Amino acid sequence: MHDKPLSRITGRPRHRRPGAPDAPGGGAGPDGFGLDEDKVGAFAAGTLGPEDETRLAEEVAALLPLRWSLSPRAEELLSQVNDRLGGNRRLMEWLDGHPGLPRLTARLVVLTENLDHFGENGAVVDAVRAHRGRSPLPAELRDVLPPDTDEATLSAIAHRVEELLGERRAQDATRLALVTTDWLGGVARGAAPDSPEVAETGELMSHLHADIAQAAAAS
Repeated sequence: MHDKPLSRITGRPRHRRPGAPDAPGGGAGPDGFGLDEDKVGAFAAGTLGPEDETRLAEEVAALLPLRWSLSPRAEELLSQVNDRLGGNRRLMEWLDGHPGLPRLTARLVVLTENLDHFGENGAVVDAVRAHRGRSPLPAELRDVLPPDTDEATLSAIAHRVEELLGERRAQDATRLALVTTDWLGGVARGAAPDSPEVAETGELMSHLHADIAQAAAAS
């Protein structure tokens, strides 16, 4: 995964999502969130073997899209993994080191953090608004974006990506992510050349598009 998109990773998600997805049924443990407490304890102690670490990475990947609705115990277990790794960015890098769902989930979560970040930038919001005024939305975004363009616009896409992951629809989440990164690249290319924030958005979306496509192809 490119380093630049990772620079936007914070300790916690930037905003609580409205209508955050509920945990899917059938998970292990009393919470139904699927984290194996023994694996988490061994990982925190530095004694977890490679095969069990791979399985733990898969469990964490399944949990991350549900982080808005975790029980206190599930939050505590995730924090133990996070603390062992040294923070949320290191957690993404750790997941990225495990092919399949962990790597794909990490790259999609990094996208959602970047969407939240750039969605708060006035220059980016203005560029998106102008682009929407002159170009039709991709079909995949028409039912995702609110009619008005404001600071909630890009967060709406982030919410939908997380929602799809929480529903275990990784292919649909990937498809939406790739459409979004391509669309925002077009927004950046059509914006005034004297807008560094918009140019940065375009650059990072290009990196994320390549990252997500590569992870999906290898899954």
